[in-house]
Amino acid sequence: MAVRNLFHKVSVAPTTQHVRIERGGQVVAETDRALVLTETGLDDRLYIPIEDVRTDLMVATESHTTCPFKGVASYWAFADDEAGRDAAWAYPEPKEDVAGIRDHLSFYGEGVETYVDGVRR
Repeated sequence: MAVRNLFHKVSVAPTTQHVRIERGGQVVAETDRALVLTETGLDDRLYIPIEDVRTDLMVATESHTTCPFKGVASYWAFADDEAGRDAAWAYPEPKEDVAGIRDHLSFYGEGVETYVDGVRR
């Protein structure tokens, strides 16, 4: 039986804001269909539909982590990053409470610039 933490909340909601992710001046993701994941104790995270991400610039890595509230995450790196550092993650089979993030990627803040409605975050 799974134990739920009544004090830990995770929610997913759509945003109407325009989100653009750039790396070295190159747009790697751009969407008007982002989701905002809000989780107790963490900063809000933007999740971008995978079809709005330049996946041709990225490769899947061997990294995986498990979150008791979201599920098992898979990671992506930029194809030209020789070190293969994880740059984004996805939950291919997210838990029911956050099912909306399926087929979405979220980017780390390091190494990319994130713009929301034209303003850098």
